[in-house]
Amino acid sequence: MEGRIIDVKGKKLYIEHDHRFTDRPTIVFLHDSLGSVQLWRDFPAKLSEITQCNTLAYDRLGYGKSFPMSTHERPVHYMELEADLLNDVLIEMNLDNVILFGHSDGGTIALITAAKYPERVEAVICEAGHIFVEEVTLKGVYDAWEAYKTTNLPERLQKYHGDKVEMLFKAWTETWTREDYRTWNIEYLLKDIKAPLLFIQGEADEYGTLDQVEKTVTQVSGSAEKYIIPGIGHTPHKEIPELVLKKTAEFIGNFF
Repeated sequence: MEGRIIDVKGKKLYIEHDHRFTDRPTIVFLHDSLGSVQLWRDFPAKLSEITQCNTLAYDRLGYGKSFPMSTHERPVHYMELEADLLNDVLIEMNLDNVILFGHSDGGTIALITAAKYPERVEAVICEAGHIFVEEVTLKGVYDAWEAYKTTNLPERLQKYHGDKVEMLFKAWTETWTREDYRTWNIEYLLKDIKAPLLFIQGEADEYGTLDQVEKTVTQVSGSAEKYIIPGIGHTPHKEIPELVLKKTAEFIGNFF
């Protein structure tokens, strides 16, 4: 698909937008802390075909083909700021009534956006999102840090992020392991989520326990269901795409 750069309040972001289906919702894909539009691979296109929904995927600032971050330093509430930027993206693209599909950090951003901008969000699929910091999350980050220093991980990431890799990796690892980040928590926002929610998580997720799921689905105001997958890790849509496609399509089909 042809992609392009858009300017959203001075931030130059790479997007891919497929709007073939008239009078159908748009699924917005929100990538993880090291992700990009490209790293979704063919998952958005497949979900689009099954659901007859349009799609929008974009690289957050500093990722993929978007312009670089100005600094690797992030405030504790950086994902809340990303939710605000997503709202600006939706305004720029003239999109209302969207379905958010977010993975990891993207899942968290989806939850925050649904809480802060309920008039725009019709449904949320949160895959392996976080609502607070756990020890297992920090262990996962430290393990990734070690892999960055000792394996070809930087080269693999450069394929998608080019010369932005070092800054985005520092932004992720240094923020999550900072002392002031230990108390980050968005549970206070969950009551404001009224859109239907599907929370997908692998039982063997190396970045979060099932507490993330339970404490989310029990605190939102709208309908919520969980889909826990035995033996699967942090990226169900890559590890078992067909199952995730089927479950997500069923969920969307209940409302659209």
